Amino acid sequence: MGIVATANKPRRRRWMRWILALPFLFVLASVLQVAILRFVDPPFSAFMAIRQFAAWKHGDWRYRSAHAWRDLDEISTSLPIALVAAEDQNFAIHHGFDLKAIEKARKNNARGRKVRGASTISQQLAKNLFLWSGRSWVRKGIEAWYTLLIETLWPKSRILELYANFAEFGDGVYGAQAAAVTFFGKDAKRLTAAEGARLAAVLPNPKRYKAGRPGPYVQRRARAIERQMRYIGGASYLRTLD
Repeated sequence: MGIVATANKPRRRRWMRWILALPFLFVLASVLQVAILRFVDPPFSAFMAIRQFAAWKHGDWRYRSAHAWRDLDEISTSLPIALVAAEDQNFAIHHGFDLKAIEKARKNNARGRKVRGASTISQQLAKNLFLWSGRSWVRKGIEAWYTLLIETLWPKSRILELYANFAEFGDGVYGAQAAAVTFFGKDAKRLTAAEGARLAAVLPNPKRYKAGRPGPYVQRRARAIERQMRYIGGASYLRTLD
């Protein structure tokens, strides 16, 4: 027994070293991952991959997500401006977390009011590109880490470019180009301000709301987004980034 116990000690030490090294390996891997994606356009997001595997798991072998990459200068300025106007009007000035919006959401939630979350575009991109859906503290913590990396290693224009390419605008329809073709029959470069606002308007729930056939809610919200697009500066807004 003594010999076996002695032999197991080196094995336990190796396991302990690996366990202690895991956080450092994760930090290194995530930093490299985000640094590379500053220059390399990813072909898909973690959210897209999870949806695809879920479809296969349920026997839906025909499911295919719609997605086609477009650089930011190949997308009408109307869409990224609409995304900022709808989702994150402090995008240009915050460092990944809108503390005022978080505090406002906390107070409203404490009063029992149903409000949208205070996630910034950077936080939403971190979740969609690298993580999975869920509300656990572990996932939120990893999301915060990726958000910090994104804001540190990428310029704002790159963050907005990736968000415009991987936001889900309809069930299985990801990014500006796929949305423009699917809902308006045109290239993303030709989207109008009204169409960009309609795409941004469905983001609270792209499976429920339709950009192509907007109901009263989407129409009202799209008009409000168009007003906010003008308020933040219209096309000139993008020149304020970076």
